Amino acid sequence: MHSFLVITYETIQQLIFFLPRYSFCNFLKKKFLELNGASIGKRVIFYPGVFIFPGRNLEVGDDVNFAKGVIVGTPGGVKIGHRVLLGFGCQIMSGNHKIPAEKGRIFEAGYDRKPVEIGDDVWIGAYSVIVAGVKIGEGSVVAAGSVVTKDVKSFSIVGGVPAKLIRERD
Repeated sequence: MHSFLVITYETIQQLIFFLPRYSFCNFLKKKFLELNGASIGKRVIFYPGVFIFPGRNLEVGDDVNFAKGVIVGTPGGVKIGHRVLLGFGCQIMSGNHKIPAEKGRIFEAGYDRKPVEIGDDVWIGAYSVIVAGVKIGEGSVVAAGSVVTKDVKSFSIVGGVPAKLIRERD
């Protein structure tokens, strides 16, 4: 029964988030997330193809833009500040599978959940990955295709795999 409910939820979510980014459609997307325990600010734009799961433990500020193909996993909690741009295909993961000790079975190792925090006025470039437990400071920029595995100081530009400081913003 649990699997049926999860699959049904995922199907409904995908149908709703397949809709275009008209104001009314964004209103439906916002309400769907709020029904699942999320807090969504004003003037948030969801392009078609965004996938947010499960939706609870999500806090989104005002004027946030979720580009096409953004994936957000919220089991550990995700907090996104105001005026944030999430580029095409970027992924924010607040949970991950554990690697078992010694030669234990990966499938049975469990799951780690750690919050992700993204400050105000941040730009996450296309196809970037933000892993569990990372904090990205206010005014920062993450270059396209980066994998952010450590905290990013405010007003920094980072890039690469793993992401490293490119320079501070003036």
